Amino acid sequence: MELKEIAKELEAVAARIADARGFLHIDDKAADLARLDAQIASPGFWDDASRAQQVSKEASNLRDTIAEYDEAAALLEDARAAFELAGEDAAFAEESEECLGRLAAMLDGLEVASWFSGRFDGGDAILTVNPGQGGLEAQDWTEMLYRMYTRYADAKGWRVADLDVVPGEGIGLDRAVVQVEGRNAYGMLRSEAGVHRLVRISPTDDKKRRQTTFASVEVLPVMPDDIEVDLNPADVRVDVYRSSGPGGQCVNTTDSAVRLTHQPTGIVVTCQNEKSQLQNKEAAFRVLRARLYELEERKRAAELDALRGERMDNSFGSQIRNYVLYPYQMVKDLRSGVETGNVDAVLGGDLEDFVIGYHKWHASQ
Repeated sequence: MELKEIAKELEAVAARIADARGFLHIDDKAADLARLDAQIASPGFWDDASRAQQVSKEASNLRDTIAEYDEAAALLEDARAAFELAGEDAAFAEESEECLGRLAAMLDGLEVASWFSGRFDGGDAILTVNPGQGGLEAQDWTEMLYRMYTRYADAKGWRVADLDVVPGEGIGLDRAVVQVEGRNAYGMLRSEAGVHRLVRISPTDDKKRRQTTFASVEVLPVMPDDIEVDLNPADVRVDVYRSSGPGGQCVNTTDSAVRLTHQPTGIVVTCQNEKSQLQNKEAAFRVLRARLYELEERKRAAELDALRGERMDNSFGSQIRNYVLYPYQMVKDLRSGVETGNVDAVLGGDLEDFVIGYHKWHASQ
């Protein structure tokens, strides 16, 4: 790259960093962080452990965003300093160009992060995969999606906790409920809610016929403790039972699994993958609170829909993405149009292009 081109690129990147300070609300975040740090330093802060963990996590997210912006701003100064010396030594021109390349990638990441400004976008997610019709084939597809999401989360540095992962009859999973913990986990994974369609030669068919299988994915936010949800414990029936498992030495011999039935709505939540009955009960109530909150949000949306006289598409239950393994190989998102022929990579957790593609598409609607 010639020096004139580097100079133009420096101007463009400087403008992007200035824009980033605005759309990331860096000054507001710095003020919020100072307020939260004062809370953390106050006497008795850890007396309420649950609230303390929530505040600490919020402060950590703010600190990370500010640090990423500061790193980008510092890298811009390095690029400028190298450019000023480039007239005397060509090696500095290469250094400036390298800094600009790294800056472009960092700014792309900051711009993506700015999309997740919803109330719960920055927090954790509860992801559920359920098989559609198809018996063993659908159970196998459920397990494939479960592996795909856990590998994607691992690549993002997120933590995955199994809440209710139930083996199917023979192969696959009867259902999978996991909690994904990490920065913007809910915001990013909102892209996955809906029905996923698989087309392949059935591994369970002796005649090797092509089969189409479906599985649904639900994504809910983990509700912060300060969010009010209409949940009366007296309305919830709690049943305990023995956890299912692979058998042998791993089988659970105590009634540690928990099933919650919210009697007014009929919502049923189960959790069996934690180590104790108490932990399973706490996890199940987290899922129940999230589902009740979502139910209320859907009711509000329906009321607005009626007032507007419009019909709104319900994304859950609608096909969002095709995964074709035969007669050709392709994964295609039906909303954003993002597609690839590398099916193995996608099923191995390489979902970033599809997640980002969805959010770009959604932002343009």
